[in-house]
Amino acid sequence: MARDQLIKQSIVELVSLIKTKQVSPVEVVDDHLDQIEQFNSALNAIVTLSPDLLDQARASEAMLARENLLGPLHGIPLTIKDTIATAGIRTTSGSRRRENYLPAADATVVARLKAAGAIVLGKTNTSEMAIPYETDNPIFGRTNNPYNQSLTSGGSSGGEASAIAACLSPAGIGSDLSGSIRVPAHFCGIVGLKPTSGRIPMQGHVPAVHNALASGACIGPMARRVEDVSLLFSVLAGAQEFATAAERELKGLRVGWYDYDGVTPVSAETTLTVKAAVNALAGGGYEVFNERPPGVEHGFRLWVDLFSQASAADLQEFYSGAEDLAGPLARKILEATKEGRSQSPEELQLALRKRDHFRGQLLTWMDTTPLIVAPVGATPAFPHGTQRLNVAGESISVFRAFSYSQAFNVFDLPSVVLPAGRTAEGLPIGVQIVGLPNAEASILAAAAIVERVLGGWEPELSGAQ
Repeated sequence: MARDQLIKQSIVELVSLIKTKQVSPVEVVDDHLDQIEQFNSALNAIVTLSPDLLDQARASEAMLARENLLGPLHGIPLTIKDTIATAGIRTTSGSRRRENYLPAADATVVARLKAAGAIVLGKTNTSEMAIPYETDNPIFGRTNNPYNQSLTSGGSSGGEASAIAACLSPAGIGSDLSGSIRVPAHFCGIVGLKPTSGRIPMQGHVPAVHNALASGACIGPMARRVEDVSLLFSVLAGAQEFATAAERELKGLRVGWYDYDGVTPVSAETTLTVKAAVNALAGGGYEVFNERPPGVEHGFRLWVDLFSQASAADLQEFYSGAEDLAGPLARKILEATKEGRSQSPEELQLALRKRDHFRGQLLTWMDTTPLIVAPVGATPAFPHGTQRLNVAGESISVFRAFSYSQAFNVFDLPSVVLPAGRTAEGLPIGVQIVGLPNAEASILAAAAIVERVLGGWEPELSGAQ
């Protein structure tokens, strides 16, 4: 199979090709290395290649020859966000404080991927200490969007999204506290899953996740196709067999959709894309109606109250005694933390009570409407360094632009993003499909319908010709 065809295959297709020995793991790795050599210098998506990559591929091929397959990902090269520990492979979190850090052990998720037969291809660029929404840091610099290199790939899993969209990698894993999987997936036209917190272990991720952050942060899979995200989720979640929701069993299910959360306006093209996804579901037998779910208008404010000071405090502890190593954005947060007033325990408890109250209202509403379709954010990808956006005649901050994503970290609901439209300039526009806690199977089944109707990832637009 020609390289330009092999690198575009889904993981599911590659697994079949390898298992039937139509292609070898070495061939798959070599073809991706050729693609990396051709495109990565322009994108700056992959920042570190595994030093033993070809050895891994040869070992995988030798096991295949003996009919000894490790698991459902045997011979598949995958990339890992540079915030997630990989034994013996540099893991920086985009921070000069970890510039040469070599973990002694794999993060739990990496160990699970390897146990399933995956090959670690390399590490992908991230925002410094995973501070969204642009992938840029003092060590490696910025990552560019494959559709237009003057635009950001999003953050903080922007290197992962850019690499996957441009076929430098078949798939991989990122992390998400405020949209850091979903926003890059939206910007780069791929699929990204934010699972329910706790479904996938976060041990080995830096910044570490604890206390209030544990209720909103997660690690999740990113790929070009819904079926690949489903396969990766089953491995990452440690499930022997992922219970995929059959589409026929979901027909008649109620789907609520909205294009205004009461906080942030969205572009007209974003609204059209949400409606296209909703129409696809209606054609697939779902019952759809336009209604803003209760409580989502509080998500943006609650994200700030629950997570912003906790994140800043962790950043302050991480850089304690080494503040001179912090990059511009991290330094700005550190300075603001010193000058600002600390959140009292009573204020945090009040925010937690509010979250629980509005989450309860939302879950009650979802008893009869278990799926939600919403924008990912206000706009598609924007130029590097953007601080404010003009949307529907209103100037909004980049952070506020993604209140739609932040809300579902606050309320801890699983959400999958997939491409569902394009701007007049050809930029991808994603939508998010949200479900009840632990209902990843249902949202992925709905996403598969939207992908089938609207086409999903389009290689001819991604620089992967």
